[in-house]
Amino acid sequence: MDLSVLGPATAGFALGFSLIMAIGAQNAFVLRQGLRGEYVLPLVLTCAISDAILITLGVAGFGALISANPTLLTWVRFAGAAFLIVYGAMNFRAALRGGDALADKGGTAGSLSAAVMTCVMLTWANPHVYLDTVVLLGGISAQYSPAWAFGMGAVIASFAFFFTLGFGARLLRPFFTNPRAWQILDVVVGITMWAIAAKLIFGM
Repeated sequence: MDLSVLGPATAGFALGFSLIMAIGAQNAFVLRQGLRGEYVLPLVLTCAISDAILITLGVAGFGALISANPTLLTWVRFAGAAFLIVYGAMNFRAALRGGDALADKGGTAGSLSAAVMTCVMLTWANPHVYLDTVVLLGGISAQYSPAWAFGMGAVIASFAFFFTLGFGARLLRPFFTNPRAWQILDVVVGITMWAIAAKLIFGM
């Protein structure tokens, strides 16, 4: 193994992990699904593979292209905000209904396709994802040689984080057998969605 790639790869992993672990709509959704144990593998793969694609584009030089196209970022920003407002409202409605105990198998997130589509929207309709992966990581990767090693480290960080979040959530399952806990989670997720939407609308 070429030891010259370890430095850039380690730097990419550290920065990528620190960016991904910030609380956001995508992470909140994966956490909720992980607590329920519903479609965890497809969802964490969707998130990690999406990040891998975006990071690869950034390292390949598309970060400069996107940052130079404010119209595209504006469109994505408002589309993402609209989706987050609707999704946040759905969580508040679930909280008002009383919450679902984890043992209650009747309250599910819907079909696999619906869960994956929600995850895709929360990922690709969020301009912060592009700023973090394509623009920021892509731009910083140019400072390292080889740049692909930095990008690979960031990709590995994404896979490590989402698999830990999705499958590690089961450790909290005993707490979420209480419907009140689900109400709290739904409210927190709803607030998170609306806060991100407000930030997108009024300033990034």
